[in-house]
Amino acid sequence: MPVLLLCTGCPSDQPTQPPAQAQAPALVSPAAAQAAITFNQQAVTVQRNQRLIDQVERSYRSGVDNYRAGRLDAARQDFDYAVDQMLTSGYDLKGDPQLADEFDHIVDAVNSLEMDALKQGNGFSPKVEASPLEAAGELTFPSNPQLTEKLNAELAVTKSDFPLVVNDYVAGYINYFTNSQAGHAHLVRSLERAGKYKDMIEKDLRAAGVPQDLIYLAVAESGFQPQVVNAQSGAGGMWQFMPFQGAYGLARNGWFDERFDPEKSSLAYARYMKTLYNQFGDWYLAMAAYNWGPGNVQRAVQRTGYADFWELYKRNALPTATKNYVPGIIAAIIMAKNPTKYGLDKVVPNPPVITDTETVDYALDLRLVADVTSSSVQEIVALNPALLRLSTPKDISYDLHLPLGTKLLFEKRIAGVPEEKRATWRFHVVKAGESVEDIADTFRVKAQDIAFVNDLKASDDLEAGDELVIPVMPAAAASSGIHAVRYTVRRGDTLITVADRFGVSVEHLRTWNNLRSNTVSVGKTLVVAEPVHLAPATRGHKRGARAAASGSSSARRTSSRSSHSRDITPRSTSSHAKGAKPSEAATATKSRMKSASPAPAKKSPAAPAVRHKKKT
Repeated sequence: MPVLLLCTGCPSDQPTQPPAQAQAPALVSPAAAQAAITFNQQAVTVQRNQRLIDQVERSYRSGVDNYRAGRLDAARQDFDYAVDQMLTSGYDLKGDPQLADEFDHIVDAVNSLEMDALKQGNGFSPKVEASPLEAAGELTFPSNPQLTEKLNAELAVTKSDFPLVVNDYVAGYINYFTNSQAGHAHLVRSLERAGKYKDMIEKDLRAAGVPQDLIYLAVAESGFQPQVVNAQSGAGGMWQFMPFQGAYGLARNGWFDERFDPEKSSLAYARYMKTLYNQFGDWYLAMAAYNWGPGNVQRAVQRTGYADFWELYKRNALPTATKNYVPGIIAAIIMAKNPTKYGLDKVVPNPPVITDTETVDYALDLRLVADVTSSSVQEIVALNPALLRLSTPKDISYDLHLPLGTKLLFEKRIAGVPEEKRATWRFHVVKAGESVEDIADTFRVKAQDIAFVNDLKASDDLEAGDELVIPVMPAAAASSGIHAVRYTVRRGDTLITVADRFGVSVEHLRTWNNLRSNTVSVGKTLVVAEPVHLAPATRGHKRGARAAASGSSSARRTSSRSSHSRDITPRSTSSHAKGAKPSEAATATKSRMKSASPAPAKKSPAAPAVRHKKKT
């Protein structure tokens, strides 16, 4: 049988084809390579941004749930955390469209909820009163030649550094503020509030070369209320500045809004008003421009050919609000300068706001500030209306206002709290009969932690006046302490015992909780502190809010770390802590405080070897 041999490499009958020439791989151009790299980087950035957005949205939704359930403190913490996650991310919130849109969405959404709360009077911002001009609305007044003639005769003896005039429009507002019960009441309350800031504002106006009687422009803008917010325009503060980032020289960020700072906003008002006068050469037109905008007023002047407010008024070249604005303010000036003639002679201005100031550049809880200055949270918040939360900013220099005469006491006591713990820890002056367990229960911390950081031994007894540092964990900080907002009634409680526990009166408890009697049931939640009114957190102007993310500020420190605070190894101390280790918050740092009288002593501090007790 024939055998077929397959020989590898044997020549074929077909002609041999020459092998195809090998092709070298095509070279990628530098531009294409860079494009691919850019595309990959963009994809990574989008994924990274989305993770941040998802986290922010979860915090925001939690805030909405708490808001709708009436848990406003918790809602604000959620909203603040949502914004903080973006501000502290290190990402370019202004330049990245994806993040810019999310930031706009969050701050606008939070702003809308806060505006709703403001109108209800139970939200984050205090319920405010309409200004006298707002209360008047768009009233029109019939001509009254007899009244106008009478007022002009009185005007002849009125002394003012502002050019005053009386016509039918001004006379109508004088008549309204004098004879309308509501109009007169609004004006009286505005002039009472003006006493808090009058000296300060007049000094700023004088320095800027602005008539001092233009202080009464605040009658129209806010009624001298520093935390007023216009829910439609977003304008805020005593002088109703718009929320434009960096405008008027006022800073805005996630921590504070200087539009609500009476001192800084008044200085900005004086300078801006002088700028408007320099532009128009007429105080009435400058006032109209302040209300309507300088561009609008300039176009009205060009369109009509009249650089005169009253001519623009007669020719309907101004909106109704601006037509009412100038005569209403002139009326307020005339009446304020002649109090006896217009029933304002019994107005008692509020005393001027005078404070001590401490510059800090770290996060400092306002509850701790209240603790160490022996004041209330409400008082500290009222002195710092620009703060948007119960804390000073982190890593931004901030001028913290303290009750007058407490600066030295603040510096002495705050030195005993480690700087990195001042955002959560508290300070407590022992009351007669209090035990460590009582104090721990009040602040919702562990007794052994208090004993540990204060070097309390089993043989130590607390005496009235002893000063203790309270190591509060961050999660408990918002609701801890004698300034806690709510308390759940326990078995055996009465309004009297609850009032005594939190250092308030029974009458206050009944008022805050709408109670008609002193009877309370077990399990009922009581408001046990006057509501804290923070500045309205209207960060919501889009570009302004985003721009805050890239801002930075140099800082100087004024409170040093306590010389007797140190890191230590955990150990068990005192009869309150036998067999148990102190918590992480307590073992991180340990402080011993030396007792002091309410007035700051001028002697040098004693060595912190032992906790000092008051001498009997």
